[in-house]
Amino acid sequence: MITSLGRYKIVSEIGQGAMGTVYKAVDPIIDRTVAIKTINLNLSRQELEEYEQRFQQEIKAAGRLNHPNIVTIYDVGKTEQVAYMAMEFLEGQELKDIIASGKALPTEQVVDIIAQVADGLWFAHQQGIVHRDVKPSNIMVLKGGIAKITDFGIARLPNSAVKTMTGLILGSPRYMSPEQVIGKTLDTRTDTFSLGVVLYEALTCMAPFDGDNVNAIMYATVNTTPPPPSTHNRAIPAMLDLIVAKAMAKTLDDRYQTVKEFADDLREVRRQLDSAKPSVALKARSAPPPPPRPASEPLSLDVSTIPMTADGRHDKGPSKDDETTKPLGFAPNFDSFDATLRLASMTNQTEEFRDYITITQKMRAYRGKIEPGSPLAPATPPPPPAPEAEAPAPAPAPEPDQPRFKPIPRFMAPPPEPAKHSHAFPESSSSNVPAIVAIVILSIAAVALLVTLLIK
Repeated sequence: MITSLGRYKIVSEIGQGAMGTVYKAVDPIIDRTVAIKTINLNLSRQELEEYEQRFQQEIKAAGRLNHPNIVTIYDVGKTEQVAYMAMEFLEGQELKDIIASGKALPTEQVVDIIAQVADGLWFAHQQGIVHRDVKPSNIMVLKGGIAKITDFGIARLPNSAVKTMTGLILGSPRYMSPEQVIGKTLDTRTDTFSLGVVLYEALTCMAPFDGDNVNAIMYATVNTTPPPPSTHNRAIPAMLDLIVAKAMAKTLDDRYQTVKEFADDLREVRRQLDSAKPSVALKARSAPPPPPRPASEPLSLDVSTIPMTADGRHDKGPSKDDETTKPLGFAPNFDSFDATLRLASMTNQTEEFRDYITITQKMRAYRGKIEPGSPLAPATPPPPPAPEAEAPAPAPAPEPDQPRFKPIPRFMAPPPEPAKHSHAFPESSSSNVPAIVAIVILSIAAVALLVTLLIK
């Protein structure tokens, strides 16, 4: 292995390609790691001329491209034995090796990678450059999911000096477009077809066009239509089937007219895949755990938030000697209707209790006559026995303005003053029975609801 090329110090050999060897090297002037791609000059005159022209073609093509998804060219040079090109050193994995592992990447990751490659190709197309050899081995996937296109060795430049003879096929057979196979004039849509083939293979780990030899592969490319990717991988959404079919359309008019349209559709699929996922709770919603307490630090009790008793001491709760806990009782002035109103308001159930609240308020506002035997009649102590000699004095008649009902409890809002001569309800004992029964039933229901909510 050579130890240096120009000013670059060779570190190791990365791999070998059709044109030469690729090395990992260091630029000692700026201490930067680079990849050195070489072309062996120990070839026949015809081979040397062809490969050197392709090498210069790649230098010119890549030198005009400055894009995050295209490998960057730093320098070119030549020695007696080899011509070389120093480029960005990429730490990652070729998409070819990922597919060869047999384990398909998640659909979201595949869509991201192909969309980035489409962005890089769209930039090259705007510069008038067609790659013509898009395939998994020319796509590097870096750490973090960034994809970069490499090897513009057979790219077609405007006014290119490289002459391609009729019948000479440049490219990889499995990824060539039909017009590339039959030798028609190529434009940017040939890269779209090749990228569609790469997308199909990345999703399924299977080549859409295959055969025992090159001729069989080319025949399949021109004449057959592969099954949708979802037939091999059920996790692939139907929209990706449509995108792959449009990218690999046989005729140019049925294909994506620009690779940017291809990228836009892929990003729409990515957006739909993200929206189908359930939302994830933010990590910031949960408080960070407290720092660990050193073993040497004694355990102390924070009493700043413990309530104090009447004698100024902290109430630490029931002692260990307490075997039973006394049940809580109802306050003497407890009102079930008032408690029901508060609970309905706190639990946003006002609508569910609207009828109950309305009927109860009407009953509480009733000022009609109450018979002595009614449960609503105020409890009065029995009168003391009168002396036999004296006749009981007649009870004074109540004044018309005095209320006939006992005072409203202090926790209730005062009802509106009724008319003095209201005849809304007949003054008969039979008319009060439904009202009494309804009050008793509703009060029992309110108490039951309160107890249920307290238990929960």
